[in-house]
Amino acid sequence: MAELVIFDCDGVLVDSETISVAVLIDFVRKAGADISEMQAYRLFLGRSMAAAENVLRESFALRLSKEQLEAIKTETFRRFRGELKPMPGIVEALARLKTQRCVASSSSLERIRLSLSLTGLLEMLNPHIYSASMVERGKPAPDLFLHAAKAMGVRPEDCVVVEDSPAGIDAARRAGMGVFAFTGGSHAGHAALERELEALRPDLIFSDMRMLPDLLASTGGRAA
Repeated sequence: MAELVIFDCDGVLVDSETISVAVLIDFVRKAGADISEMQAYRLFLGRSMAAAENVLRESFALRLSKEQLEAIKTETFRRFRGELKPMPGIVEALARLKTQRCVASSSSLERIRLSLSLTGLLEMLNPHIYSASMVERGKPAPDLFLHAAKAMGVRPEDCVVVEDSPAGIDAARRAGMGVFAFTGGSHAGHAALERELEALRPDLIFSDMRMLPDLLASTGGRAA
């Protein structure tokens, strides 16, 4: 049985991806770059804002100013306060989960804590919250997951990561951890995204968070 379950935050614990991607697309278009919703999910899902900045600079020749970045953060937080919901079934799953758990997200610590606080999940996961800002390289590098496992005192091979993004699944694989791909978020209906997740061959793919404790118990953290 896995000793530690490592949860991504956005798109796994909280149903935030449609909000944050919509805000980013709006600002990017206003700044002069034409980007589709599917492009945005493919390029930015599961990655830090610093990684998104690099993609915009290299692929779209677009440099966002500090003022623009702060405006994106402000608008995202504003919308979170009015719209953000916990992922359906996550409260029940966490209540039933018998193993250690922590959060390891590409978002800033401020954003993670705000998201969990707004959705009533903070007390169920605090203080074991880890951000990409704590490591040198963000996802798809394994650094964040390895950092979380070390901080929790668990070997990588005894961890299972719950992720919704290709970058996160890749990072978990590189870390030598089991990985369950979650497709129950409101952003997960894009067929291209589903195919990309499948191509990375996670241990399993599931869409109902209520199933997670039973899936962990039946697989021991790895698919048969």
